[in-house]
Amino acid sequence: MKLSALLSLAIAIPACAGDANLTPKERADLVQYLQDSRKEFLDSVSALSDAQWRWKPSPERWSVGECAEHIVLSEEMLFASAKRALANPPDPDWEKKTAGKTEILLSVMAQRKGKATAPEEIRPTGKMTRAEIMAKFEENRSQTLKFVEETQLPLKEYISPHPFPIFNPLNAYQWVLYIPLHNMRHDKQIAEVKATPGFPGK
Repeated sequence: MKLSALLSLAIAIPACAGDANLTPKERADLVQYLQDSRKEFLDSVSALSDAQWRWKPSPERWSVGECAEHIVLSEEMLFASAKRALANPPDPDWEKKTAGKTEILLSVMAQRKGKATAPEEIRPTGKMTRAEIMAKFEENRSQTLKFVEETQLPLKEYISPHPFPIFNPLNAYQWVLYIPLHNMRHDKQIAEVKATPGFPGK
């Protein structure tokens, strides 16, 4: 099933009210998002030359390599945020506090709507090599997938703050859902870089 169809279905069929556990559909969709966004990312960067990887459309815009580094750093941060939520006591008001946040993530992140400035800790620095970035991406994604496939925790009743008011707070399920949607968002940014006039031919 295409990503657009999955996103539409996820918005149209909400989880059962009051149930803090992942539904079978939520788990299956989340696994699909993680797998599809990984394939989309790898397909978009694997065949690039080093010159294409490093090329910047302008001094203030990121290269493909910088986008890739940001994706890697962000997955680590988002997964750590989910684990921080799980370290907190269950919140009896989780449903009220996180209501509508899943729908906002689904409608905004992957579609690359709105603009935000990345926190300093997940901004690319160029210190990681291309090989390190790609290896870390696979390591992070394998860890995230394994967690989603195996966890039996009631993820939605564990919450932690988000720095952006529109998302604050998120529950552990939403923090993990954020990962592939954020990945898709920056896959679109990579596509924009590659479509910019002056992008090296090889």
